[in-house]
Amino acid sequence: MASSSTPIEDTIRQKITTALQPSTLKIYNDSHLHAHHKAMEDSTSSETHFRVIITSDAFQSKMQPARHRLVYGLLKEEMAREGGIHALQLRTMTPEEEKRRKEQEAPAENAK
Repeated sequence: MASSSTPIEDTIRQKITTALQPSTLKIYNDSHLHAHHKAMEDSTSSETHFRVIITSDAFQSKMQPARHRLVYGLLKEEMAREGGIHALQLRTMTPEEEKRRKEQEAPAENAK
C-alpha cells in the first residue's frame, strides 16, 4: 500500500471520525500560509497548520472550551510530535448550531 502524502491530515480525519462521528468534518491545511514564519524555518513538514470545522452530537451540552479540549485530547500525539501539528484552529458546533448558522448566513448571501 502506498504511503499517503497527507498522513497528519489522514490521522486527524480518522481520529475525529472515530471518536465524534461528525455530520460535518472539513479539514483545511493552511501550512503553506505559515511556511515563512520564524518558528517554521527549520520544519520540513507540509502539515503543521490546520483549520478544522466539526459538527457533532458529541458537543451537546458542552461549552466551546470543553469541545476544544476534547479535540486537542484526540490529537495530543500529533501536536506533541516534532514536525507535527503546530497550530490548530477549531470551529465546533452541534447540528442545531450549524443549522442556525446556515439560516443566518443565507439572507446575507441572498442580499449580494
